[in-house]
Amino acid sequence: MTNSTGRRPLILVTGGTGKTGSRIVTRLRQSWHPVRIGSRTATIPFDWEDRDTWAPALSGVYAVYIAYQPDLAVPSAPIAIRRFAAAAKAAGVRKLVLLSGRGEPEALECEQIVRDSGVDWTVVRCSFFAQNFSEGAFTDYVLAGEVALPNGDVPEPFVHVDDIADVAVAALTEDGHKGEVYELTGPRALTFAEAVAEIAAATAREIAYIPLSRTDFIAALTEYQFPADVVSLLDYLFGTVLDGRNSATTDGVHRALGRQPKDFSEYVRDAAVSGVWNTPGPVTGCYCDNAEACVWKYRQPHRSSAVE
Repeated sequence: MTNSTGRRPLILVTGGTGKTGSRIVTRLRQSWHPVRIGSRTATIPFDWEDRDTWAPALSGVYAVYIAYQPDLAVPSAPIAIRRFAAAAKAAGVRKLVLLSGRGEPEALECEQIVRDSGVDWTVVRCSFFAQNFSEGAFTDYVLAGEVALPNGDVPEPFVHVDDIADVAVAALTEDGHKGEVYELTGPRALTFAEAVAEIAAATAREIAYIPLSRTDFIAALTEYQFPADVVSLLDYLFGTVLDGRNSATTDGVHRALGRQPKDFSEYVRDAAVSGVWNTPGPVTGCYCDNAEACVWKYRQPHRSSAVE
């Protein structure tokens, strides 16, 4: 992909320090694509909550990866996405790639906003991230040896974040993805209890899965003084998105990339080798997907988002 001058055009990656965004940035840089990281602490800052930062971040940009924080399921998301899509079109952006979630009515509303934006679009609609066990909400539970969650018997086809990044980069840089909705999952569904068992086997550690009711789960989050908006979002996810409606696998990775998605076992093997699950630690209660957001908003150590 080159512009009229023969140079590769600039790509803005919002959430550029998060699980998907950081991988996308790395891939784009490795293929010599100019990248602007959408982050509060970037040279040209970008903040979803500060519209004055949008125009400078969008200036000169050809394509945008949209990863809305904290999640498309929150009430403020449609308004923000509508305003951002309009700002992108006004700035001359030619392509929008939206990170979306499966089974979320609010996410579908945001998808439609992007479809109607007047800009070429691609939707990357994802199941629950495998990396939430090693880079996100459940890391500390694994380290502590007890993963206590609701819906332990509901199958979920966890998607590998590398697959999401590969699909997003293809959509941002290649032709042939205009108007596509790529629904991404792993190749098989397994329950949270089964997922924890695979992690335990790979690490040769005793890690228990403890089923909780939603009421007890929310009470535990509240006891750990998690932010109220995070508690509400996780309650929504486990009560709505992770209720079995998204248990079916899809062919989105194959349609986009011509290969099969990575299996959960591959993720577990690589994470175990990295040593991320070797040292027990305290529960932090942080669910942000931007590294600086934890200091900015919650004033506490960073853990990547549970809900990206």
